[in-house]
Amino acid sequence: MKTHIVIGAGQAGAHAAVSMRRAGFDGRIVLLGDELVHSYERPPLSKSFITELESERIANFFPLSHYLNEKVQVLAGVAAEAIDPAAGAVSLAFGGKIPFDKVILATGSRPRTLSVPGSDRVLTLRTFADAVQIKKAFTSGRKVVCIGAGVIGLELASAAISRGCQATVLEVGDRVMARSLDKAASRTIEAMHRDAGVEFAFGHSVVAVEPHAVVTDVGLRIPADVVVAGIGVDRNVALAQSAGVSVGKGVLTDASGRTNIDCVLAAGEVAEFYSEREGAHVVLETSRHAQMHGTLVGQVAAGQELAYDDVPWFWSDQHGANIQVAGSHRAAGSTVYRGDPLSKSFCAFYLNSQSAVVGAFGLNAGRDVSAALRLIRSGAAADPEILADITITSGKLVSAPRA
Repeated sequence: MKTHIVIGAGQAGAHAAVSMRRAGFDGRIVLLGDELVHSYERPPLSKSFITELESERIANFFPLSHYLNEKVQVLAGVAAEAIDPAAGAVSLAFGGKIPFDKVILATGSRPRTLSVPGSDRVLTLRTFADAVQIKKAFTSGRKVVCIGAGVIGLELASAAISRGCQATVLEVGDRVMARSLDKAASRTIEAMHRDAGVEFAFGHSVVAVEPHAVVTDVGLRIPADVVVAGIGVDRNVALAQSAGVSVGKGVLTDASGRTNIDCVLAAGEVAEFYSEREGAHVVLETSRHAQMHGTLVGQVAAGQELAYDDVPWFWSDQHGANIQVAGSHRAAGSTVYRGDPLSKSFCAFYLNSQSAVVGAFGLNAGRDVSAALRLIRSGAAADPEILADITITSGKLVSAPRA
């Protein structure tokens, strides 16, 4: 009987294991996770988990009974120490080995940390245990400094405000969420945070974290009882590298999740996969990508021939508002607004030179972004007047006459 091992029990790993079984693989499936709790949703950790006053709860992708029904062997709290592709074995940290025919790396990433005096005082968010620590630290009246104005930093600032804290966001760049938003959308999100009481300091690098203050490179001292950092991630590629798997920003794969070693695949955030849509290798860090990519790679491991071509999409909840981003604004030549961009609900459609929708930003406009996703996938030209017409329902935007 063949054995397939999935290393990493996050969203990508869990879905890879289950989809492999559903795709017809009838051998042994082992899902290794180094946390003692079994696979759980990470997005709520920076949102509702911290803001809710109830006792700590986590949402699992699948109940344990589901893994039993699918005959997936879950080993929680068991870390892989090494992969030997030639011998076809995974060595475990506590001792022992598991033989394999194929292995899927779904090892994800870890939060990037500061290298300044006092950095040991800085909290980061990745795991359930991290979220519990931050939630306990966010008590009313405390001064919270969030380093980094990306999604995690802004969500934590929002959570801090909701729990009665003061919040300041420090960012080395000149605007919020610069990796995923255009300048207009960045201004919208910044204004929303300022209205809620968040303060910002742009163009500042942290040089030290003192017991009650954060010190920047221009001498600014920001009072701080709690310091949290959301300054990006480093992908967990050490296992891959030691096994001879090619690595770039992440574990390099083709469009199907296969690496340069036949018996090794990679899925989710750790994978730097080839995208036909982009014509290049890319890495993505969203929960949707982890689920969709993990599912596909599991199917490929089961013997199916598939290529990954999903449109990037993510969501964020901040100060009670829902933010959704689909595709990318970077190839856009024009922007069409559906609704008033100064209001609390609108969608910005990003069009390229052929009038095809290539991206979208929605503030409390989930249905419009869903329509944008379908338009992006189609690649067809859209009529800007129809996109802007709020009398046409979101569901009819895709079927409306094209430009």
